[in-house]
Amino acid sequence: MNRRHLVALLGGAMTAAPHALHAQQKAMPVIGFLTGGAPDPTASPGLTAFRQGLSETGYVVGQNVAIEYRGAEGHSDRMPALAADLVGRKVDLIATNAGPLSALAAKAATSTIPIVFFSGDPVEAGLIASLARPGGNLTGVNNMNVELLPKRLELLSELAPQARVIALLVNPNNPSTERIIEKVQEGAA
Repeated sequence: MNRRHLVALLGGAMTAAPHALHAQQKAMPVIGFLTGGAPDPTASPGLTAFRQGLSETGYVVGQNVAIEYRGAEGHSDRMPALAADLVGRKVDLIATNAGPLSALAAKAATSTIPIVFFSGDPVEAGLIASLARPGGNLTGVNNMNVELLPKRLELLSELAPQARVIALLVNPNNPSTERIIEKVQEGAA
């Protein structure tokens, strides 16, 4: 090999090295955030708290983590398509905050991407097998909302003892609706 070929080979290797190193760096992780409300990241106090929690653990949006926002804008029938869109974008994690509806849509869309949910009873909703052994790719927080309904009704009746009729508004698409009605009727008795 003559000198010119050697210089050309080394020069080519040196100019390619930074590109090769850049290509080997891990891409910024992307969190898919699925909500029942607006996809606007400034519209939700829950999302503000989520971002604050991320930053407290060293994840700063735009610096070392990205978030893809999807919001159903109050139309729960949009959840499956929004979850599928996040899966199609190959996010690293899906966080949901629209109760079991968003978590169920995410669960139906993927069995491999980790899903973090905030929901009522996740076993009853069909999100996990059991609290002791959830299995699958889901984990989250149970807010015990349904279990606390009789106590809330009791507190409401103490605050407004003159009230004779109390209305209960529920989402008919929520898998826990029947149980919610049952618990409130139980507490009313």
